[in-house]
Amino acid sequence: MALIDELERTIHIGPRVRALREAMDLSLRDLAERSGVSAPMLSQVERGETSPTLQVASRIAGGLELRLSQLLRLDEAGSVTVVRAAERRRGGSAAGGHAFEILTAPLPGQRVELSRHELAPGARTGGEGDPPMHEPGSREIGLVEHGAVVLEIDGERQELATGDCVTFDADLPHHYENPGPAPAAILAVVSAGLRRS
Repeated sequence: MALIDELERTIHIGPRVRALREAMDLSLRDLAERSGVSAPMLSQVERGETSPTLQVASRIAGGLELRLSQLLRLDEAGSVTVVRAAERRRGGSAAGGHAFEILTAPLPGQRVELSRHELAPGARTGGEGDPPMHEPGSREIGLVEHGAVVLEIDGERQELATGDCVTFDADLPHHYENPGPAPAAILAVVSAGLRRS
């Protein structure tokens, strides 16, 4: 019980609540409706004028679609996480000519993922062994590291060259393909569920 009392006195989550709320494109009123915590109380928490009890913090977490442990970062080992080159999660199909690596750690509550994709000549993403389609509201930024790449999205084709960067709604049907005679590589950042319909 003493530990709970201590936690209740030391919850300082204001900047994190504000950043998460803004990332989800929610106003204070929106978060108040989603969490059942009043907008004035949320404003005080965000400004650091008050520390919420565990019960209030839990309701705020629910409004942000997180578990309390995620909001408080209790699931994380620390504030810095390093993924060494040998620890990257790899996938794809050698036969299909598409190999990928997930460069970011699989942290709870993380809403952004960075990956690197290599495409052999004539290969494309979206084949067997590739990641599933992104969740509704996802956005993707793709940077062509080297080579020539075509992004086909929702029936449109965008020709991209080394250094080109593209941003699009990743919940639409899409794939990258390499039409050239040389290998190509793409860095992709996917942010989950930030676009609201």
